[in-house]
Amino acid sequence: MSKKSIFILVIGLAIVLGLVAYRLMVNSVKEKQGGGNARGGGVSRVQGKVLVGQPFSDYLTLTGSIEANEVVELHAEVSGIVEVLSFSEGSEVSQGQMLIKINDSELQAQLAQARTKAQLAGENARRAKLLLEKEAISQEEYDIASADYRSAESQIQLIKAQIDKTVVRAPFSGRIGLRNISKGSYITPSTVIAKLANTSQLKLSFSVPEKYAHMVKIGGRVNFTTQGDEQQYEASIYAVEPVIEANTRTLLVRALCSTNTSLIPGAFANVTFPLETVEKGLLVPAEALIPIQNGKKVFVLKDGKAKEVVVETGGRSESDVLVTKGLAEGDTVLTSGVMALRDGSAVNVVLK
Repeated sequence: MSKKSIFILVIGLAIVLGLVAYRLMVNSVKEKQGGGNARGGGVSRVQGKVLVGQPFSDYLTLTGSIEANEVVELHAEVSGIVEVLSFSEGSEVSQGQMLIKINDSELQAQLAQARTKAQLAGENARRAKLLLEKEAISQEEYDIASADYRSAESQIQLIKAQIDKTVVRAPFSGRIGLRNISKGSYITPSTVIAKLANTSQLKLSFSVPEKYAHMVKIGGRVNFTTQGDEQQYEASIYAVEPVIEANTRTLLVRALCSTNTSLIPGAFANVTFPLETVEKGLLVPAEALIPIQNGKKVFVLKDGKAKEVVVETGGRSESDVLVTKGLAEGDTVLTSGVMALRDGSAVNVVLK
């Protein structure tokens, strides 16, 4: 290799080494600047909120339905032609009031026949007793005559019971609905005559998830609204199912509410079921919470720096979340720009 070639090679190598040294020096300066910022040289501007205890009520929003205190479909016990129709649609009826009467002429004829037989059997029994006292007949013959009389009397009672079944009476007081029959209609026990409902007191039925079943108490109060009605109504829990529904994992609850002309049985209801009430709850804006693997965390202001705190939460409102563990009244929680913070980052907090 000639001296000229060696000289060119040395010059080229010197240039390359110079460029490498320059790059290493620039990177070193950047690392020092970055380290300074990481150690608190840079100050992040964030917003914060000082926690003050305030009343908080948590609740569940459930669906339910309004039910009548008592409701029944009216049926006749026997088949026949409707002879008397003694109620008006939509009217109030009293317990025991006759609603319809089925033609019973055939049964009345059977009753007259049975009474005649019973009268004859009674006379035979009376004669048999006289003859027994004179020892003109045996005890067995008297017993037969006496049994015939009692059988005839029983037949009268049976026919009377069948006649009673031709009358359909109101089982309780209430409002009767639309009728499905007319006078002269032939009906059977499967024919629905009308519906009868007692709305003197209304019931609210709803289901509570299994998780909150232990919070259902007899006498507890719930609020509800109905579609198209902004008014809040109140109901008192009076009964619950003894077991949880296996398919839905819910507990059926029933509450009583006062009568109101605007409430109609069968209507859909939006139920507000109270869970807990905290006198001094610590409410944190939802955006301040950061999800982590084992729960949630927030940043609080500590000596001018952001401090990471793991918290436990409870219920929530539209914008805030109740913190049950990890914070204390008077703590300043950082609420904005928290995703870019690290534990120990210097911050400039603007309270809101």
